[in-house]
Amino acid sequence: MNGTETIGVDLGGTKMLVGVLAGTEVLYEQRERSTGQTEDELVELLGREIEEAREARPEVTAVGLGVPATIDHDRGVAVAAVNLPLSELPIRDLVSERVGLPVFVDNDANVAALAEHLYGAAQGKPNVVMLTIGTGIGGGLVLGGELYRGATGAGAELGHTVIQADGPPCQGNCPNHGCVEALASGTALGREGHAAAEGAPDSALGKALAAGETIDGRVVTEAALAGDEIAIGVFELIGGRLGVACSTFANVFEPDVIVVGGGVIAAGDLLLDPVRREVSQRALTPMNRTPVVPATLGNDAGMIGAAALARTELGQVAA
Repeated sequence: MNGTETIGVDLGGTKMLVGVLAGTEVLYEQRERSTGQTEDELVELLGREIEEAREARPEVTAVGLGVPATIDHDRGVAVAAVNLPLSELPIRDLVSERVGLPVFVDNDANVAALAEHLYGAAQGKPNVVMLTIGTGIGGGLVLGGELYRGATGAGAELGHTVIQADGPPCQGNCPNHGCVEALASGTALGREGHAAAEGAPDSALGKALAAGETIDGRVVTEAALAGDEIAIGVFELIGGRLGVACSTFANVFEPDVIVVGGGVIAAGDLLLDPVRREVSQRALTPMNRTPVVPATLGNDAGMIGAAALARTELGQVAA
């Protein structure tokens, strides 16, 4: 089945990655911006990019979509998204009608979790918590060797676990306050980095701010990796918050491993060591020994997982 070519689409809050894969072998790849698009424009962009992928690899058999939204899996509907303008969109059927191929849809962090479970940092592990940290924080669960989706497919929205009841409002369309997404996402990293830069004008971050740079997650990461103590302190703050959430996930699921991916993982142990410390100190025994590891498939995890989803579900339909 791994030799079957399928299209995998990772639709993120700011970018879209489209690839044709056989297993983890990438046979075609294309990246496009997804930010600033309306719902209709996103569907049009999806259709156009999938058609181009199919022209490049005409033997493809199906399409998998990883979408940053709550998903009704059975209906193939993107119910609601925090960082994209998607609401009750029958995305599976719209795209399938446009491209003339079977289409399967799931949450973007679910497909990233599937990829890491099949091919990456959690390979061979039957119980996995996956967090993808970028514009927001996505969550995926593999329990007993199977993706866990909840009653309709909208489960595992781990980024909307509250870690501070009177915390700041969450971003996008989330109605809650104090979600770990609001406090420990890439967006939060940039916000806290900016505040730190204002308070420490002689630091690398402060100098970058004075030079007119936008203090975002990339700038904070580069400064921290270069040894700037103020930037390292920002990662202590963000990692500590993430660790509070991870200690809860460890207690609830007792996973074999917690895998952290997404753009923010570029900071490596500067982010993960505070997470590990919080899990060790806060989770119950034996969950306080849960390994917290970086994802190994990088930015391609969502695309690889979406293509794997298509292969898996196509096989189930055929059976």
